[in-house]
Amino acid sequence: MLLLLVEDLFLRYRGQAHPAVDGLSFSVERGEIFALLGPSGSGKTSTLRMIAGFERPERGRIVLDGRVIAGDGEFVPPERRNVGFVFQEFALFPHLTVMENVMFGLHGLPRDERAARAMEILERAQIAEHAGRYPRQLSGGQQQRVALARAMAPRPHVILMDEPFGSLDPDLREDARRKIRGVFREHEMSAVFVTHDQTEALGFADRIGVMRDGRIEQVGTPEELYNKPRTRFVAAFIGGANILSGTGRGDCVMTAIGRVPVDRRAVGDVTVAVRPEHLQMEAAVAGEPVGEVVSRVFHGHDLTIRVSFAGTEVAVWDDYRCPFHVGESVRVRAREKGVVVE
Repeated sequence: MLLLLVEDLFLRYRGQAHPAVDGLSFSVERGEIFALLGPSGSGKTSTLRMIAGFERPERGRIVLDGRVIAGDGEFVPPERRNVGFVFQEFALFPHLTVMENVMFGLHGLPRDERAARAMEILERAQIAEHAGRYPRQLSGGQQQRVALARAMAPRPHVILMDEPFGSLDPDLREDARRKIRGVFREHEMSAVFVTHDQTEALGFADRIGVMRDGRIEQVGTPEELYNKPRTRFVAAFIGGANILSGTGRGDCVMTAIGRVPVDRRAVGDVTVAVRPEHLQMEAAVAGEPVGEVVSRVFHGHDLTIRVSFAGTEVAVWDDYRCPFHVGESVRVRAREKGVVVE
């Protein structure tokens, strides 16, 4: 069931030549975690701020739970939108305990009801045992769950999160993503979060909107975006696909690395995206394009190897047993179909 509808949003900041958001549209279902993914300056945070009510769009509209909150001559202020917001730096009050931080947003209720609601939410966020502590006494991951609990306490329609894992140490991010996703799943909560980290988006979101220059290039599930990118930008940004130009010959494209089978019929000048894990290196074969191994990066369980074909360089992911080293000549073969992109 539809919860949030964003239609044709446009926003330009004063003094800027290009709009921050330009004709942006997407929707979010109830209980869905939706990510806005893109590089810095693509308009992700501006979009989140318009949903929250911190910015007013010049064009378009936002509908939340069947109510127009921006556009069509309406503009509902942030405090009346019933949305929760989790900032990148969490923005906890250092002089308040965990319990007091969560109670802060529960205005208009008797203190005992506020305390009961706050404890309920802290238990949901698996942080209740630290209710009497201060933020400085908590780890980054624990502070994040307190910020989430504070946003959840007023029972918002949707929780908005701006780079929610960006300030955590790398070794804490995976654990934090798992725990917070579990909270959302258990309580069928809806969320929109922005990130520039593709790993974060792929592992946390149900669906992703890939943004570029204030627009969404493609919306889909993590699997759809990874396996069926529509544009070269999406293919390169999600998973770092190799982008190859070539000549379409029906069921394949002839490229610098040789014949690449493709997912749909291709004729004439074509661009094809091929994932590094879909390429395989073999000993050079007479009559086939030959490349030179120019780098080999060891990751423990696997390797990233780059192979140059007369100026065209491709990345190949192989396991730790790969026998080829820098300076050697190899053939690179596509063992899965490439995706024809715009």
